[in-house]
Amino acid sequence: MIDVKDLSKAYGNFLAVKGVSFRAESGQILGFLGPNGAGKTTTMRIITGFMPATSGTVLIDGLDIFTNSLEARRLIGYLPENPPLYTDMRVEGYLKFVAKLRGVRRAEVEDATAHVIDVCGLTEMAHRICGQLSKGYRQRVGLAQALIHNPPVLVLDEPTIGLDPRQIHEIRELIRGLSSKRTIVLSTHILPEVSQICDRVVIINDGQVALEEDLAQLPAGTSLEEVFLNAISREGHLAGASAEETLEEVGAGHSEA
Repeated sequence: MIDVKDLSKAYGNFLAVKGVSFRAESGQILGFLGPNGAGKTTTMRIITGFMPATSGTVLIDGLDIFTNSLEARRLIGYLPENPPLYTDMRVEGYLKFVAKLRGVRRAEVEDATAHVIDVCGLTEMAHRICGQLSKGYRQRVGLAQALIHNPPVLVLDEPTIGLDPRQIHEIRELIRGLSSKRTIVLSTHILPEVSQICDRVVIINDGQVALEEDLAQLPAGTSLEEVFLNAISREGHLAGASAEETLEEVGAGHSEA
């Protein structure tokens, strides 16, 4: 459903994203991991059409996000790190407004709004002003606006950042429940989040993919933390180690321990 091929982004002489390639299939939750400054958010913005790439392609269900931008973006729901809320609007009114912007038919706006309010646990907050909501509920509204047009692809950038443990659990369960009919890319630096809800992981470091692998294929008895730290180590990264070599190294180190 999402096919990223040789994606690069330059800011003047600085290359923030360097030939990134990966795939995310329908019904799959892909965890997009990396240390701060690795290029995660830049990549997410390019994938969703919010930012042009310097080179490379992104296909959303076969549609190029650059040459067929409008059609491709209709297939995407995007939750940026800071939810794009109008703080002086009430939750229900804001979601209806977003539904119209996203091309939801006028006759379907009421039902679409009621559906995402229910799915995202916002029933008691529907008439509250967005600016008066807690961080957790603002995240829920942000997720609701990404879902309002029922897109087959969701791109979520740090969806649980700043939430308390209960809110984190609720948002994770919500994301897991949305995955059966959608492709989800979850950008985060929280390793337990990926371990608990993702099917596949892409680790990016210094603007390059350091590892792409199904979580089920990780060596038995090893943690995602071990794999992550190995993948982003300067020695392994500069050597251009393959996913298989990285996993073999982690597995060998675990056995020796």
